[in-house]
Amino acid sequence: MYINLIQIAESFGVSEHVIMEWVRKEGMPHVHDRDRILFERSQVMDWAASHGLGGQGGFLSEPAPSLANSRELVTLLRRGGIWHDVNTADLDSVFERIVRNLPGLPAAVSNMLAQRILAPGGITAAPVGAGFALPHPAMRVALGEACALVALIELNSAWSAVQPPDGIPVTRLLFFISPTPRLHVNMLGLLARSIASGMLNQALDNGADDETLLRIFAECAGKDVPRADGAPL
Repeated sequence: MYINLIQIAESFGVSEHVIMEWVRKEGMPHVHDRDRILFERSQVMDWAASHGLGGQGGFLSEPAPSLANSRELVTLLRRGGIWHDVNTADLDSVFERIVRNLPGLPAAVSNMLAQRILAPGGITAAPVGAGFALPHPAMRVALGEACALVALIELNSAWSAVQPPDGIPVTRLLFFISPTPRLHVNMLGLLARSIASGMLNQALDNGADDETLLRIFAECAGKDVPRADGAPL
């Protein structure tokens, strides 16, 4: 079954321009039908899995379950942390530190995850524009809800590992690990929509503190969340 450009963009939670960049630069499978571009579901599922963008038989074949409300999303961000003024040369070390801070992981699993992330090609990144990219483990990860996380990383120079779809250098990252491969694209879309609101970028441009960034992150999903001490933000 074929779906069109608008449907595929909505499925991934990114713009149509990003989809076209994936077609041109990442080899996303497609066909041309006169003046339209179409995507065959099973081919896109295979491509997405090979690029760390979803589990086999996931979002395109059946609706993915809801990942999280804003409260849960901010919990994931508190878990991964907010990292400022990071050198691009130190990114691998930062990714490793984030992963090793995951709660409840046996040492052997933590070591395996860190080793795979640090291996060549261990991290893939979806550039979503506005200076943001969404890096995540290239391998399929199914560690459960307790080990899911989001980390906001603010770089002090452009990350040359990804090509931005809109020409704006990538200096801000939302690194994430989803609970299961099946929820991966759901999480990818949720984070992409948060960036698209523009609120997070504006807060970072204004030098907002971490608690304000957490509140903004929640507002992107439309709900308020408590502070770390339990008081309302």
